[in-house]
Amino acid sequence: MNGYTGKIIRVDLTNKIIKIEKLNMDYAKNYIGGRGLGSKYLCEEIDPQIDALSPENKLIFMTGPVTGTNATCAGRFNVVAKAPLTGTIGAGNTGGYFGPELKFAGYDGIIFEGKANNPVYLHINDDLVELKDAKHIWGKNVFETTDILLNENEEDAKVACIGPAGEKLVLFAAVMNDKDRAAGRSGLGAVMGSKNLKAVIVKGSNGIGVANALQFNKAVAEAREKVTANGVTGTGGGLATYGTEVLVNILNEMHALPTNNWQTSRFEDADKISGEYLTENYLIRNKACYACPIGCGRTIKIPDGKYKGVVAGPEYEAGWSYGASCGINDLNEINKANHVCNMLGLDPVTMGATIACAMELYEKGYITKEDLDGGELKFGDANSIMKLTEQTGNREGFGDKLALGSYRLADMYGHPELSMTVKKQEMPAYDGRAIQGMGLSYATSNRGGCHVRGYVTSTEVLGIPMKTDPLSTEGKAALVKLFQDLTALVDSSDICLFTTFAIGLPEVSGMLRGTTGFEYSDEEMLLVGERIWNLEKLFNLQAGLTREDDLLPPRLLNEPVTSGPSKGKVTELEVMLDEYYQLRGWDKEGVPTDEKLAELSLSNKGLAEAF
Repeated sequence: MNGYTGKIIRVDLTNKIIKIEKLNMDYAKNYIGGRGLGSKYLCEEIDPQIDALSPENKLIFMTGPVTGTNATCAGRFNVVAKAPLTGTIGAGNTGGYFGPELKFAGYDGIIFEGKANNPVYLHINDDLVELKDAKHIWGKNVFETTDILLNENEEDAKVACIGPAGEKLVLFAAVMNDKDRAAGRSGLGAVMGSKNLKAVIVKGSNGIGVANALQFNKAVAEAREKVTANGVTGTGGGLATYGTEVLVNILNEMHALPTNNWQTSRFEDADKISGEYLTENYLIRNKACYACPIGCGRTIKIPDGKYKGVVAGPEYEAGWSYGASCGINDLNEINKANHVCNMLGLDPVTMGATIACAMELYEKGYITKEDLDGGELKFGDANSIMKLTEQTGNREGFGDKLALGSYRLADMYGHPELSMTVKKQEMPAYDGRAIQGMGLSYATSNRGGCHVRGYVTSTEVLGIPMKTDPLSTEGKAALVKLFQDLTALVDSSDICLFTTFAIGLPEVSGMLRGTTGFEYSDEEMLLVGERIWNLEKLFNLQAGLTREDDLLPPRLLNEPVTSGPSKGKVTELEVMLDEYYQLRGWDKEGVPTDEKLAELSLSNKGLAEAF
């Protein structure tokens, strides 16, 4: 036993054929699991130039070798496909309990291919794997779907599903699991919907073995001790006390909190949408994923309206997108809108940011009252966000246009420059003008505007593991590369990225060695992360992306911050990008050299045709 079950479920939805395959252990050794292993299967099996919503795309659920063990925060899995929002390779990392349950059932992953003629769901109970009719749950929201499936099958099973947004191919629909956890970004839920696949329900009863229990338990104990003692991740730390929304006031004081669609970098009412305010006025209890001692999730109360009740609270990026980005200081309405995203299966980061873009388009006169059926859409209008979220998830009214994301919306009205996106995906809540490394991280992210593919905010803002100057570009290219490679490794092990506030490469590598038996040095483990990053880059290049796609919105490059310590700053991207390409072993156009590919044991298959 080595952390892998050794089995993959392959589901041909077109022909309703299910096969159990052996896990490709050569892939596992070179790409570990989760994001890396899922990406390797995808890159081997599809043409990067296909339409992401065509039957030729594949949808892959993949766990990591650590998923479901007693390692700290070992509750994650990845969903991988070509992404409809961006046209890039897409991989959504999600927590909760579904990933471990899939491992307990005896499977490392699931590969869905083709398209079912009618709505179906996949039912797994250990050796029983079957497709079942889903007509009765098609059109149901995430919570309804989950409850119905648990009532019809094993009541203690775990469910991953889509809501109406995924069914109706909203380009930023999410794959939801455990009701309120999400593989949220870049439209993986739309891929699932395009295949007429409503849900996966799984129940398992097996244990998970590791290659070297003594080595593994020692590494886990060392990692857990550091995580529980850390000021961010530990008991009484920032994440446990205030959740990820603890960042609101921190970023706002730096004048690095994008406001009114990134027109300014400070929100006057940030304290009213902060983690502190959420804790004081709405929090009922913390919520943790499998094997997690941190408990950063929020269980909150909505005190009024049709969504009154106990629900999951927003993460920092969701609270920001509906809050500061839209100029809204009403946390109650933000909480409701976030809850509606969970119900309908929407990415709240893109949803709120797309509404913010529409607000600027309206205030500048590009969107008219007629477009809004006689209504208005202004920054600070809290009444609009829930209505537009509902319309988007159901593709009704103006929501049908919002369902395309902010880039296509702004382009439709002749002003794509007002979309705050990279590779057509909305950037999250860290202003790259005030935090230079994050600007480079956004621009070079393989899945479009994203903070968790290279979270250098950790050093630039929080001083972890060391403090770097957020306004300086010096050394940021090397820092971004390091964080990107390490994050690829962490995402492939499928432990939570938040653990890296407290632990680093030695601890992650130690747990992986104990689990898998792969006797890689720390440096060789990091090379796996670099291999995964370059594999994703090759996919994107073959899909047609170029250096011109490693770019930030004009606002970040040309419109300086107007206040605070970063006043007068823009993102100095070009100088960092050239250095970044050089450090990566890529040419000036961002194409990996033959020497780099050879070093990483990657093939240049397809590059000649792409260029």
